[in-house]
Amino acid sequence: MEDQASELRAMYNKHKTRVIAVTSGKGGVGKSNISVNLAIAFAQTGKKVILIDGDLGMANVSVLLGITPKANLLDVINKSKKMTDILCNTDMGIQFIAGANGFSRIANLTDEERNFFADEFSTLSNADIIIIDTGAGVSDNVLKFVQSADEAYVVTTPEPTAITDAFGLIKIVATEFMNNEINMKLIVNKVHSADEGRRIADRIISVVAQFLNTPIEYLGFIYDDATVPSSVLRQKPFIISQPNSKAAVCIKHIVSRIDKTDVSEEGGFSGFFKKIMGKK
Repeated sequence: MEDQASELRAMYNKHKTRVIAVTSGKGGVGKSNISVNLAIAFAQTGKKVILIDGDLGMANVSVLLGITPKANLLDVINKSKKMTDILCNTDMGIQFIAGANGFSRIANLTDEERNFFADEFSTLSNADIIIIDTGAGVSDNVLKFVQSADEAYVVTTPEPTAITDAFGLIKIVATEFMNNEINMKLIVNKVHSADEGRRIADRIISVVAQFLNTPIEYLGFIYDDATVPSSVLRQKPFIISQPNSKAAVCIKHIVSRIDKTDVSEEGGFSGFFKKIMGKK
């Protein structure tokens, strides 16, 4: 078993994969749409990208992509499928995996189940970017993904309820994992100006610094753009259907900013795998 673990570690270290969790305190803020378009924008820069829907109950990502997955990560955890069986290729430059409720139970797998899942999950380590669209709120699955990823992007909008729920999510993450360094960043969606995005972000960052003593960075904003709901209706991401739209340009700016930051030495696929499996 130790030999197998050593081989896996060696393989993980060959390639630095950035693992991003996109999350929100409440539904309806555009989190899944942002996840999909971020993934495609990264792929358009030449990166190998895998998008994981971490909210099986809603399955928004597959709807946005116009895909009907026949299996999901739970099938791999239960050893009924291999990772290659559930990995969906798309004509948008990305690969897609349907997630699974109960994903947090990975930490309680038997040795045999753990080894099987380790072998299968390791096949994703050749990706440059893995984006996980978590469920909204603070379920065990959401917290597990947020805690395990290199970065967690918290999506909010200018609506007061969305701002309150974003702060609530950040507060729970900060208190639940106070001994861990969680790299959280803010994306403000559906704004009417750059100033509005900055104002909302500054308000949240100020309250978080005052009451939680937790660093959180403003990553960027996305305009309230009519092309976004129309692209949802057509099940074609706006960065493809309307690449020059205001929302698409915002996504590209955010990707450019992310590209300029490095993954920490403790992060990457190896760090994500150890945390998601419940290891230190």
